[in-house]
Amino acid sequence: MSLLIRKPGILSTVQDLGRSGGRSFGINPSGVMDPAAARIVNTLLENDDSTALIETHFPAAEIEFDSPTVFAIGGADFAAELDAKQLANWSTALADKGSVLRFRNKSNGARAYIGVRGGFTLENWLESASTNLTAGLGGFSGRALKTGDVIECGPTGEYSPHTAGPSIVPLYNRFPALRAIAAPEFELLTATSEQEFRKQGFTLTSECDRMGFRLQGKPLHLLHRREMISAGVNFGTIQLLPDGQLIVLMADHQTSGGYPRIANVISVDLPLLAQCGPGDGVSFQIVTTEEAERLAMRFERELNFLRLGCRLQRLNAKH
Repeated sequence: MSLLIRKPGILSTVQDLGRSGGRSFGINPSGVMDPAAARIVNTLLENDDSTALIETHFPAAEIEFDSPTVFAIGGADFAAELDAKQLANWSTALADKGSVLRFRNKSNGARAYIGVRGGFTLENWLESASTNLTAGLGGFSGRALKTGDVIECGPTGEYSPHTAGPSIVPLYNRFPALRAIAAPEFELLTATSEQEFRKQGFTLTSECDRMGFRLQGKPLHLLHRREMISAGVNFGTIQLLPDGQLIVLMADHQTSGGYPRIANVISVDLPLLAQCGPGDGVSFQIVTTEEAERLAMRFERELNFLRLGCRLQRLNAKH
């Protein structure tokens, strides 16, 4: 079983939830930009959470299936069609031999995820199939997909029609209000800049990629100029640049940085940020660590309900 990439689209790569344990050696985790979408798609397919998928931007990849394959799409809505028939996001579908998956229009979001039952047959690098484009390792030969690439797949098994309910599907929009936890240098902002950070909107500039999103807004300032020692950073860390503007680190972020860390977007809101693009706007609300943990636990609970529902539906269909 395999997939043929007929058209690669804009930066289509193989990604999973990223690689851990390498940051002390300067190896960034990489992985999907929208972890919620990836996990929901894999849950619908009854795959492990860490199963690799294709992350694609619009214009998106065009894919041909060489045998019957169970697949699902999540994340951005790019008006998916299988053999010219419309497909819904967040649902499993069955492709026949020779079927072609296309994406016609960009409706909502910036990144779509395509997963198959059984996952892709790829060699892992440091226990992950995520593509590290800078190192040229992981994923499919360490690079973005190209026309003519063939990705081998595991056995697809029987088709099970699963759909994710609205309680777990992220509510993407072009101007999300993002919740964040205050980071170590937040208290170094002037009182005016603290208020500006909380109340003003920021616009994503054209300098946005998998490494980070640069924002444009009213400049923020520290109480005192100071030299800082590089410290650890994470997916969602918001750094204050020397010109007073902000950058939010994304999936391909570096392992450490020397700019002040003023906040960190909480895990459940990272998908909302990841589905934004240049010209979109964001605002920030500071919340407590306890609130962030409560929201993360709620997502895990909903995901477990979906996982259990998919299993019960499959078992009931057999009887």
